[in-house]
Amino acid sequence: MQFIYRAKDASGKTVDGFIEAADQKTATDRIRGMKLTLVEISQKQSGGFLAKLNPFKPKVKSKEVVIFSRQLSTLVAAGVPLVQGLSILEQQAESPLFHVTLSQIKADIESGMGIADAMKKHPAAFDTLYVSMIRAGEVGGILDTILERLSAYLESADALKAKVKSAMMYPIVVGGIASAVTVFLMIFVIPTFKDIFSSFKAELPYPTMVVIGISDFMKGNVAIVIGVPIVMYFALKKYYKTESGRTQIDAILLKLPVFGELLKKVAISKFSRTLGTLIKSGVPILQGLETVASTAGNVVVERAILSCKDSVKDGGRLVEPLRKANLFPPMVVQMIGVGEETGCLDSMLIRIADFYDAEVDTAVKGLTSMLEPLIMVFMGVVIGGIVIAMFLPMLSLGELASKSG
Repeated sequence: MQFIYRAKDASGKTVDGFIEAADQKTATDRIRGMKLTLVEISQKQSGGFLAKLNPFKPKVKSKEVVIFSRQLSTLVAAGVPLVQGLSILEQQAESPLFHVTLSQIKADIESGMGIADAMKKHPAAFDTLYVSMIRAGEVGGILDTILERLSAYLESADALKAKVKSAMMYPIVVGGIASAVTVFLMIFVIPTFKDIFSSFKAELPYPTMVVIGISDFMKGNVAIVIGVPIVMYFALKKYYKTESGRTQIDAILLKLPVFGELLKKVAISKFSRTLGTLIKSGVPILQGLETVASTAGNVVVERAILSCKDSVKDGGRLVEPLRKANLFPPMVVQMIGVGEETGCLDSMLIRIADFYDAEVDTAVKGLTSMLEPLIMVFMGVVIGGIVIAMFLPMLSLGELASKSG
């Protein structure tokens, strides 16, 4: 949920903004945590169900954040004051939403707030990881360097995400088209053949009768045929929001044949690059592990990372919890162990990430090349089977016609 609020800072200046939270109480607590005095707060109207499905609703793209980071890094390194740099980038922002976001961040900094705290108020543009690194750069006085590292990290993360999307998109699109064609044939085309065949008043081949029976059911229960998949999708989505549901589904995803291995490689790459970048930027390892866990995207991986945090907090090492999690290959565990012993954990993690980025690339290409023939076979069996079943009576058309006469 998004909430619009009006508050006053320590100097009495009015601050307007919006914040994302699970409920109003959480939003109120977060606003107070920013050392603001809340004046009023209300839930932002989303425009209803259709607005939620609108793919064109405004949002800050990761590409905008990457460009912003690089440009702000250059300006800060050149000695341009932070507020002035934000003013320049605010004017250049193409997205209206990002323009407003930068304007609010600039106003907060002018009122005495740190840049990390100002960015934290806008999770739609700057996530926990981004804010943590900015805070480290702000404290260490190396904001320009941190921004440059953030740009490189975000570009690598986007490239990794694009590879996974390309692997998933092809079967989804082709499968969707095949399903739509099948439903169209069953509801609109098969009934026409049925009327033709019924005029002959002869017994039809068994495959033809089966297809016609399925067609009759689908035509007579269109609401069920279309509604059941939609209801199942939203039910699964709602179940995934529960703790037990997310745990079960995430565990199943990691165990899927082919896709599970790909997801594991993506998780290892993301974990290694994120933690390596955070440690290299001066973020304490405990805070880094907490940030990495919150951005893992899979509850099984998240718990494995949190177990590492508990181990380090108690004076232990990363290696043992990672080995016990049974998610990370022995090579990765050994490399992390070497990095801990030599004091080069950050560079070792980056090397692991580079290696697994290449592994993901290879896995995606292999998956795509494997899925293409499988999808073609599926379409051939389903759609081809329907067509053959409908043309079987045509082979004995003369016999059927003579019987009808």
